[in-house]
Amino acid sequence: MDFTFSEEQQAAAEAARTVFAGVDPRAVPSPTLCPGPVADDFDRELWRKLASADLLGLVVAPEHGGSGLDTVALCLVLREAGRVLARVPVLESCAAALAVQRFGNGAQRASLLPEVVAGRLTITVASAGRTGHDGAPLSVTARRERREGDGTWVLDGVQTAVPWGRCADLVLVPAGDGLFLLAPDGEGVTARRQVSTSGEEYAEFHLDGARVPAERALTASGAWQWLHRLLATGTCALALGLGERVLRMTAEYTGKREQFGHPLATFQAVAVQAANRYIDLRAMEATLWQAAWRLETATPQEQHGGALPVDADVAVAKIWASEGVRNVVQTAQHLHGGFGADTDYALHRYHAWAKQLELSLGPAAAHEEALGDLLAAHSLG
Repeated sequence: MDFTFSEEQQAAAEAARTVFAGVDPRAVPSPTLCPGPVADDFDRELWRKLASADLLGLVVAPEHGGSGLDTVALCLVLREAGRVLARVPVLESCAAALAVQRFGNGAQRASLLPEVVAGRLTITVASAGRTGHDGAPLSVTARRERREGDGTWVLDGVQTAVPWGRCADLVLVPAGDGLFLLAPDGEGVTARRQVSTSGEEYAEFHLDGARVPAERALTASGAWQWLHRLLATGTCALALGLGERVLRMTAEYTGKREQFGHPLATFQAVAVQAANRYIDLRAMEATLWQAAWRLETATPQEQHGGALPVDADVAVAKIWASEGVRNVVQTAQHLHGGFGADTDYALHRYHAWAKQLELSLGPAAAHEEALGDLLAAHSLG
């Protein structure tokens, strides 16, 4: 079997690498140095560059102006974003676009997707919140407007920890069996500022009779479960890129820093710790590509056949990503000594972002529990 990436996938990664080459992680606002949010908006200039490089439409079909690539290509781009701590909602925007493309109707695709591809419309996703045993969201409820002939939906509830929530044009909110596109400043919507572990501004949305017209509702069954898998897998890609960059920083530092007349990297204890973190990264990479591949190739019938459901692959990837990225940044801080805490150096920024990615969409323990339930159900089935 050929496990190499296609030419199109490699071209997407190279284009992302070129765009992100201008991002200096040391210039990323530091949560240590800011009493509140590090900024009230994402990097708009970088966003325009991504649009110019056709990376915002990476997974959008060509008939809507996109490149028509797959989840693997998206994860390759996210890996590059994670390496430089890119302050842009690439994951959320591309995931929302894919949801519209997969579960929306023709009119929704035609009106929304070209705007996303061009960078004129930014959509984020409200991915945190309580879910039931079947994975259905419980934090927000949705009901149809009772007036005859009115296709409007009415949403009530609270959705917390929405990335880029107050600066995006639309927020994709899960409720019941559907996904609903809300304007952050719409009627019945109150957006309160939150601060993430990485220092970026998040939002908590209080919905009190928030009205969503039918043309902004995606009501296909299973839409949220599918989107949640994609977001979790994309988070693993960001964590992989971040971890790889941190291990590279550690190798460069320990190769130059000397103690007792020898570089730190030549000491066995240092080399063993670095080697263990390299193993973590390779496991993160292998499980990421397995999950991304299954998202593209698995069929509904596989849920009932000999293969485990896609959720199992996503859970394994997120377990390795959460534990692996935590191990990598902790070892890096240890091997850097006091220099790792220097706020003029980028490592403390990577540490904050790593903690955010570790906990996003559930820590390792939550996915271990979910995986156990899947394995038990599979064995009984």
